[in-house]
Amino acid sequence: MPVTVLTPSVEQRLRAYHELSNRAKSLVEGAPLKPTITISREFGCEAYPIAEELKKLVEQMTGEEWLIVDISLLDAVAKEHKIPEEVMLSLGHKPRWLDDMFATLSPKWKSDADYYRLLCEQVVSLATAGNAIFVGLGAAIITKTMKNCFHIRLFAEQGFKVHSVARRMNIPIQEAEILVVDQQKERDKIIRKLLDAAESDPLLYHMIFNNGKARNARIARTIADFVLK
Repeated sequence: MPVTVLTPSVEQRLRAYHELSNRAKSLVEGAPLKPTITISREFGCEAYPIAEELKKLVEQMTGEEWLIVDISLLDAVAKEHKIPEEVMLSLGHKPRWLDDMFATLSPKWKSDADYYRLLCEQVVSLATAGNAIFVGLGAAIITKTMKNCFHIRLFAEQGFKVHSVARRMNIPIQEAEILVVDQQKERDKIIRKLLDAAESDPLLYHMIFNNGKARNARIARTIADFVLK
């Protein structure tokens, strides 16, 4: 999936990705675990602005670097590993890519695709190493049994999501209305197919926020305080 106005740039995040990946490889069994945060959202909620605000806060509070992990970062890392362009062009369009990805993360699925095995092992290692903020990717479901992971869910009324998407993508309201509905249906279908679960299940989460009722900065501050204090 290409970087858009809805997703943050990845260039500055690549260095942190490799540093945390290296740290994950050197983890000693039994060592104290650093926290990882997952943010799940209905399409149109402002997960990326919240994640970026949250990153600033937790870095101030811990004095350590944190990393935002999302599909656009995985795209950049995959390109570093010279994954064929035709495979990358399928991101966000063919559930087969996600199927292959999640197959390497969970023993529940089997796949003989090798393109993403190394990459997905790195993603799982990052969740274990901590100091990572995952946006999307079904991360709350994948890491739900990991003790160092804290799971957040964002929802909002339809009008908020439509206007947020229209503003951030600079598209007409009518187009945003269709996009919000279609993208949410597609996400729900893919997650149900791959993980046999629903991201909307409130029991997955430590905290749930109405993105239309609370400012992004307040949500980020509440998450940071909950996770670190």
